[in-house]
Amino acid sequence: MKEERFFYVPDAGSADELPASEAVHALRVLRLHEGDEMFLMDGKGAFYRAEVTLATSKCCRYAISEVLPQQPLWRGKIHLAVAPTKMMERMEWMVEKAVEIGADEFSFLNCAFSERHELRIDRIEKIVVAAMKQSRKPWKPVVNPMMRFGAFLDADRPGRKCIAHCYDELEREDFFNKIMQPSTDSPDITILIGPEGDFSVDEVREAMFKGYEPVSLGNSRLRTETAGVVAVTEARIARRS
Repeated sequence: MKEERFFYVPDAGSADELPASEAVHALRVLRLHEGDEMFLMDGKGAFYRAEVTLATSKCCRYAISEVLPQQPLWRGKIHLAVAPTKMMERMEWMVEKAVEIGADEFSFLNCAFSERHELRIDRIEKIVVAAMKQSRKPWKPVVNPMMRFGAFLDADRPGRKCIAHCYDELEREDFFNKIMQPSTDSPDITILIGPEGDFSVDEVREAMFKGYEPVSLGNSRLRTETAGVVAVTEARIARRS
């Protein structure tokens, strides 16, 4: 069976040419020719069956033969907000795996104990697109710029909002048990993951004051990137259709 080749084209339904980066992959790596079949994804919920109509050294044009609307595989949106680690390789790994599993949105937090205060969002975007294509996700996850912890809390967000922490002196409930409980307004889930040194006690209390529910991701103390993957996995299971 011939492998299906997927390409990310944000305006696939109204365009007739692959973006430059996708064209390079199609022409130089996969060596597509006129008449070859390929599939496009617009990141907004649809796939497109298409045929290559022109293949030159820099240009790959196509004609759409079929529109394939997709259905969500889980209820609500899963929003992972995390304080980036000092080593970006670990964050990039986490983003890749979280997209494959089912994250819908990423935010990056500048916290009291953060080791990293800047982030290359363009690099994260590339990893998101690559993981979306590899895992055949019809919706492209949103990637937000890095922001202060307090500013993130100030934004109004629907659904269940949780903050994971490791402080024994502060209350917390198992994350999976919490998100399995009915939510009054929306099936969306927002989960906050702190830096390697955890959120500060004051940050956890501030989040609780602003409506975030304190949770635990288990008895083991997890690395930041591991905690992010575990949180998205549990949210994805809890909201599966």
